[in-house]
Amino acid sequence: MENHMTVTFDAISANEAFARMVVSAFLVGRNPTVEELTDVKTAVSEAVTNAVIHGYENTTGSVTMSCAMEGTALTVCVQDFGQGIADVKKAREPFYTTRPELERSGMGFAFMEAFMDSIEVFSQPGSGTTVMMTKNLLERD
Repeated sequence: MENHMTVTFDAISANEAFARMVVSAFLVGRNPTVEELTDVKTAVSEAVTNAVIHGYENTTGSVTMSCAMEGTALTVCVQDFGQGIADVKKAREPFYTTRPELERSGMGFAFMEAFMDSIEVFSQPGSGTTVMMTKNLLERD
């Protein structure tokens, strides 16, 4: 592994912006394109927002985000230790949401999939959720 980092923060909405800045700072040494940076920041926003809104519904907790660069592949993992997802396949369907009263669009996973090259979701009800996303960046000289 060329480079990696891990950060843990409170599962509050204000830290979604913090997570975006952390992943941006991590990537700056790779000199990403604006499109690459925007894609990754958008996917991270969605993953962190899901952890805050759905992982800790009306409770407090923490989110751990780790980033790793290996060659041109960036892997970002966002993990919560909250309530987990009972049906991951259903949760990944566009427009599906368990929180319609909060006017959630149900597009979080769809956005992650659109902006990253791959996404895996691991969840256990009562134990939390891990979203692992990979983006292959352009080769740099």
